[in-house]
Amino acid sequence: MNYEEFVASLKQDSPPEGINDYLKSLWFEKNGSWEASHNIAQDIEDRTGSRIHAYLHRREGDNSNARYWYNRAGMAFPAVSMDKEWEQMVKEFLK
Repeated sequence: MNYEEFVASLKQDSPPEGINDYLKSLWFEKNGSWEASHNIAQDIEDRTGSRIHAYLHRREGDNSNARYWYNRAGMAFPAVSMDKEWEQMVKEFLK
């Protein structure tokens, strides 16, 4: 699956079969299911899960909490827009 196919899948009722939890979390967030996305992300116990968790709190407007999670992910608070950050993560996680 490539980025364009992933974006096209957002029109479906559920995430594509066979994608990892990173992508599932981002799929749900982009479809307006922040809570479902957050539930997936908070159960991923690695730096990537922390990165997604940070992004979600940033999207929510809770920058203090987002900074905590970016720190756990070993990252600085992003200088790009949230839409750009989402795109970058999806492209990275599709590799």
